[in-house]
Amino acid sequence: MRHSKLQKQVLSLYRQFLRAAQDKPGFIPRIRDEFHANAQIKKTDVMHIEYLYRRAQRQLELLQDVNTKQLGSFRKSEKES
Repeated sequence: MRHSKLQKQVLSLYRQFLRAAQDKPGFIPRIRDEFHANAQIKKTDVMHIEYLYRRAQRQLELLQDVNTKQLGSFRKSEKES
């Protein structure tokens, strides 16, 4: 199976994330979960994929910073649902 240019870029970004997270405990499972969750997006939804790709590039820059020690997240509490 041949991958499109965008698919190759996303796979490359995934590998970069895994390399950047090697020395930071707890990051790799979160990265895998995030990529697996977004793998369900339809390939035809290119605008959404490109948005997520650009967002991930910015997050990768933060992760590669030596001062980054943990990931923050924003989640709805059970009361807000």
